[in-house]
Amino acid sequence: MLSSGEKKLFLVDAYALIYRAYFAFAKNPRITSRGFDTSAIYGFTNMLLELINNESPTHLGIVFDTPKKTHRHIEYVDYKANRDAMPEGISTAIPYIKQILKAFNIPVLYLDGYEADDIIATVVNKFRDQDILIYIVTGDKDIMQLVDDKVFVYNPGNKFSGPIVYDQRKVYEKWSVTPNKICDLLSIMGDNSDNIPGVKGVGPKTASKLVNDYGNVPNLLN
Repeated sequence: MLSSGEKKLFLVDAYALIYRAYFAFAKNPRITSRGFDTSAIYGFTNMLLELINNESPTHLGIVFDTPKKTHRHIEYVDYKANRDAMPEGISTAIPYIKQILKAFNIPVLYLDGYEADDIIATVVNKFRDQDILIYIVTGDKDIMQLVDDKVFVYNPGNKFSGPIVYDQRKVYEKWSVTPNKICDLLSIMGDNSDNIPGVKGVGPKTASKLVNDYGNVPNLLN
């Protein structure tokens, strides 16, 4: 369990956990007698309860993407174009998951035209200077740019590793750059998950060296 006796805000990237939960049962899906796939519902609810019971958050919010395009899709038409369509077992589960969250009285956050990451970053910046620790529950590397002495990325891990909490030191150990340079790093090396090409032939090792040598992308371009 994380530190007790302190205010802890957990912001959960809903789809990060829903996809993780759904594919955890890929080889043994949970199907009702009527043929309805409850894998995502069952898995997500279990993960949420485990998070609440193990970490005792004092504040909790679940953040969703919406189907509406964001400014990123408009500015770069190939943004996330490499992603497969949402599995039916997930799309049909979403209304039930939202009903469960309503029953738990857990706030659900979303806004058309913005991604979950945008909303998470906005909430983090609003509460960053207050007396509260913030844990972002996701497996997304982009969000690591928000990490500081009061903001952490909480990766749920798996049944073998358990959760991994990324502070500033762990971010550096993972990517060889400080959190405030993650954006520069991904700009150079690209990001396959979002279909961002990056610089051809440049991987994480070379990208981190360039960031550390030049400080940021504008300096590198100059």
